[in-house]
Amino acid sequence: MSADVNTGTREFILPDLGEGLTEAELISWKVEIGDEVHVDQMVVEVESAKSVVELPCPYAGQVVSLHANAGDTVSAGQALLTVAEAGVEAGAGPGAGTGAESADSESGGANLIGYGTSEPKTRSAKKRSFGGKHAATPVATSTAAPTAAPAVPTVIPDAPSQPPAETPASPSSSSTTANDRVSPVSSPLVRKLAKDHGISAKSLPGTGPGGVVTRADVMAAIESGAGAAAHVPAGTSPAKASSPAASSDQSDRDTRTPITGLRKVVSERLTKSRQEIPEATIWLDVDATELLATKKALEARTGEKYSLLSLVARFVVAGLKKYPIINSSIDTAAGEIVTHGDINLGLAAQTPRGLMVPVVHGAGELSLRQLRDSVSGTVGKAASGKFDPSELTGGTFTLNNYGVFGVDGSAPIINLPEVAMLGLGRIKDRPWVVDGELTVRKVMYLSFVFDHRACDGQEPSEFLTFVADCIENPISLLPEL
Repeated sequence: MSADVNTGTREFILPDLGEGLTEAELISWKVEIGDEVHVDQMVVEVESAKSVVELPCPYAGQVVSLHANAGDTVSAGQALLTVAEAGVEAGAGPGAGTGAESADSESGGANLIGYGTSEPKTRSAKKRSFGGKHAATPVATSTAAPTAAPAVPTVIPDAPSQPPAETPASPSSSSTTANDRVSPVSSPLVRKLAKDHGISAKSLPGTGPGGVVTRADVMAAIESGAGAAAHVPAGTSPAKASSPAASSDQSDRDTRTPITGLRKVVSERLTKSRQEIPEATIWLDVDATELLATKKALEARTGEKYSLLSLVARFVVAGLKKYPIINSSIDTAAGEIVTHGDINLGLAAQTPRGLMVPVVHGAGELSLRQLRDSVSGTVGKAASGKFDPSELTGGTFTLNNYGVFGVDGSAPIINLPEVAMLGLGRIKDRPWVVDGELTVRKVMYLSFVFDHRACDGQEPSEFLTFVADCIENPISLLPEL
């Protein structure tokens, strides 16, 4: 949060997101330019890798500029919006035209602060270091100072001396000429999206305020078929650059999706897990017929509903108490195995935002009914993917029910920094031998992956066997209660 003493404006800075998170995706604005806001009014909704949250503005006044669009990725420490304090006219003050407001109005909210446009003259470049070298580029200078020389040199200075009709421009010349018409610089994300599809953002007509090129402009160009074929770099042969078949195949069949937000964090964590952990996987096929019968009897006796997941979760909690090394994590910095006193049960959940692991804290102290309610509440929230950040941290062991997707088994990837994960496959009628006779039973597969740095094969095997015995004969858990 900062103030501009010359213009009487204040910037609302994206706060520290915690948990090592440095960026979030802007979901939607709840205010518009010109709106009056009061202290602690919710003004923007952002999505981090952990949760979707609404952020309150710490200042009162009039919104004079928004520094990002819906869909943009914003970083901690970056300005989200600028507010003119009560009694200060937007654009008033000696900095008008060259200060914050001028730069913001030219970017139209499409620019990320520190990229593409210069900072107000009253500010030091060091204070906005996250803009990096982009803040000092010639493009930024030309945007802030209209009288400066253009950042992109004119390629065909003598073109007016000849009638255009007599000298048709080649594809490469046409592209270069389009690039000479420098539009206000778009955000790095918009430029990258355009570059990924073979388009120069500077060559597109901008529909944002001040002619800025927005994400919508790039998407429109992509959907219209103006991909790599629409932008021919100088020096490229027209024959090579305008191959209709190749361009059509690329634009019609390929889809590029930026790895951002939750997907980016999940990718990084799973990659690190695979690289760092010497994991081993074991599995058992289990007769779940008695578990289904017990569930039915329990519901008939109590008049309440119990999910199979909550019953298995109760078996898992009992197993973690019996084999505490499974309820551990690895502190790589200290070179230690941390065996946790509390059991915080993570439940891998597929949500509209992607894979998340909400946590039932203190699961080891809950009764079956309490655990059932906690599991049910957690699964219910997965439909929206909107979890409080505290619900997504502190897990000590993860239970993964991928049987709901119709698969029998998997080799799950451990959720760092935990040391183990149990996966549940689907329950299906299969041939099974009972008392020497072949019959049909309800059978499921259990997949268990563990970190060999924390334990060898004995404890994981005994833990998995314990859970399997509880599923096959639920009454066997009674001595553990």
